[in-house]
Amino acid sequence: MLYTIAFILGAIIIYSLFTYFYQKKIVKTLSEEEFKAGYRKAQLIDVREPNEFDAGHILGARNIPLSQMKMRMKEIRPDKPVYLYCQTSMRSGRAAQTLYRKGYRDLYLLEGGFKKWSGKIKTKN
Repeated sequence: MLYTIAFILGAIIIYSLFTYFYQKKIVKTLSEEEFKAGYRKAQLIDVREPNEFDAGHILGARNIPLSQMKMRMKEIRPDKPVYLYCQTSMRSGRAAQTLYRKGYRDLYLLEGGFKKWSGKIKTKN
């Protein structure tokens, strides 16, 4: 029993490390200042769910939730930079991996996600 728990914990740690380094290789994480400097010339995608998006999002962002990413990928051009964000950067990292597997290479994440954003936002009333 103890060996099983140790094995499972080891597998989780190895998987987490692999995902972390893989993500570092395929997507560039940008500070808020770097993100602000480039997102207007790129495709700005909010991968949170619609209710989160409606509560507040970065001005100019399109909402393509992670849960719909595979179905709506055609809406994202592979020849232009893609700036992704979510609430904390977890879902946007997974979205970047999905896009990378489909041939997208110019991928950027907002460090800390929307939670840390201090720039202009838009809400639906």
